[in-house]
Amino acid sequence: MKNQLYLLWPLLLAAIQHLSLFSQVSERPNLVYIIADDVSWNDFGCYGNQVVRTPNIDRLAAEGMLFTNAYLTASSCSPSRCSIISGRYPHNNGAAELHTPLPEDQIPFPLLLKEAGYYTVQAGKSHFGQAALRAFDHAYEREEAGSGGEERWVKCLRERPMDQPFFAWFAAFDAHRDWQADDFGTPHDPADVIVPPYLVDSEATRQDLASYYNEIGRFDFYIGEVVKELDRQGVTDNTLLLVMADNGRPFPRCKTRVYDSGMKTPLVIKWPAGIREKGSISNSLVSAVDIAPTMLNLAGLELPDYLQGKSFAPLFQDPEKEFRRYVFSEHNWHDYEAHERMIRSKDFLYVLNSRPEFPNGGPADSKRSASQKDLNTMREKGLLNAAQVDLFTVPRPREELFYLHDDPMQLMNRASVPTYQEVLKDYRQLLAGWRAATFDNTPARLSPDGFDRLTGARLPGQNNNNDVLRGEMPGMRSGGLKAKGKPGF
Repeated sequence: MKNQLYLLWPLLLAAIQHLSLFSQVSERPNLVYIIADDVSWNDFGCYGNQVVRTPNIDRLAAEGMLFTNAYLTASSCSPSRCSIISGRYPHNNGAAELHTPLPEDQIPFPLLLKEAGYYTVQAGKSHFGQAALRAFDHAYEREEAGSGGEERWVKCLRERPMDQPFFAWFAAFDAHRDWQADDFGTPHDPADVIVPPYLVDSEATRQDLASYYNEIGRFDFYIGEVVKELDRQGVTDNTLLLVMADNGRPFPRCKTRVYDSGMKTPLVIKWPAGIREKGSISNSLVSAVDIAPTMLNLAGLELPDYLQGKSFAPLFQDPEKEFRRYVFSEHNWHDYEAHERMIRSKDFLYVLNSRPEFPNGGPADSKRSASQKDLNTMREKGLLNAAQVDLFTVPRPREELFYLHDDPMQLMNRASVPTYQEVLKDYRQLLAGWRAATFDNTPARLSPDGFDRLTGARLPGQNNNNDVLRGEMPGMRSGGLKAKGKPGF
């Protein structure tokens, strides 16, 4: 009998462990959502950047899951955040343009968590407007969160009620310009930074990138402090901690652009009780509109029909499960008149530009950067390479098509290549179908430029960023705000 029990003990132990895990997962998890400001997907160590120092984020990836194909719906601060918190595309939530608050009739997903018994708290840069703040029991804006936006995070965790599950929306200002972290920790050496081909490899540009890396280093440090506090409270196992960014780095050809340099986000998640295998990698396509349904799904809530994404929770158990075939993104007014739409699969990226008469160099803050000034100087000397010339090109192509397997940086437009005409036709139709399903439109009178396209200086008559004269916002008159459900892609 003793020998039989001895032989059965491994099976009994496994069963006990399984029941323990089931018990943990069946409890509603705590949810900690951390979002960086203006950080590109490949500027964390765990994504292959060997220069930037992100040990805490890298550790989360090693202990959790890293997503290699996560995409935003807008490469623009407030439209991206409003899309994430509403679970809807920008032209469907009334906040498609920069500095447009989320309307009161749009439901931020943390409000549903709050109504379901979660304690909800926000600290740092919200940038989705006053109406959305009703979703939080407590909200702490920049003046209470320090220069990088992170100094209130740990305090929020310590002040929370200990008898409720909690949701925290922690939003950094790092790495938004102007730089404020050059004296934080050990600064990055400009000689070591990675200069992409669309920027000039110069001393000033290298320092610009090093200062950007310093901001990321500060962001990473405070994530480490959050992890320590969760450990101290003994709630790590059933706390999902998610790290991502709202758009690409604040450099030319990144922020606001629909290429991967602007629209692809890092996405790292740690959840010991819910992720099957530590250090797993998911190559599945996911969209920012999937964040809200995932959070609500994990909290055990029924998903409202107005959400346009779907829960990617199944990927925690099966990282390579096909989740989406396509993701969609848009570029509307962000300092400058714009109307671009993008569809991306794992093979191709297609862009439709309804304002090809304008150059598309990036937002005003990057226009004022040292990196842009170096580009301007090289342009005057006639020394730009092909990737750099693209920042000044006008008129731009109305359509762009990139084959991602041999052009991962999207530098070679194949829309006019005969071999790709059938692919071009397919993606053109797919994008048109998504636009029709989501009631997207191209208003004749879009919001005009508020800043000079070369220097980034505010144009005469524009008082501040929020008072720039606006036109018609996409989706406002086309039924976009009433669109419901998943568009079927």
